[in-house]
Amino acid sequence: MPWTMDDYPASLKNLDKPVKKKAIEIANALVDEGYDESRAIPIATSQAKEWHENASKREVKDFMKNDDPTKRDSDASHSNPDLIDNAEEVVPHEEGWAVQAKGSKRPSQVFDNKQDAVKRAKEIAKNKGTETIIHKKDGSVEKRA
Repeated sequence: MPWTMDDYPASLKNLDKPVKKKAIEIANALVDEGYDESRAIPIATSQAKEWHENASKREVKDFMKNDDPTKRDSDASHSNPDLIDNAEEVVPHEEGWAVQAKGSKRPSQVFDNKQDAVKRAKEIAKNKGTETIIHKKDGSVEKRA
């Protein structure tokens, strides 16, 4: 059962509402990908705090107004826990640069600039014990780290 703004882990209780909502969204996605709940919560909390620090006021406002943290991908039942062991990629995205597990259908985060995306991808890859694959704007591989 997915977490909601009314039913979430106690560790999220004292977070600001936008951070809490983003953490719930990220944690639900991580659990869908096969992460254990005890591992998903601290990862989601950290990513949500970082998102909030880097998000514009408009982004936060739009997120609070529109996004539903319990919304699932239509193919969530087919999620692949093997993505946990996949490399983290930095790929071009319509809104900048995306960080995502190799083979995933959607990014975990999108950044305005490539440098921030690479930094975050390296952090995630280090935590997962995988490599980072950095792509060029044309989609070809620039570097593996």
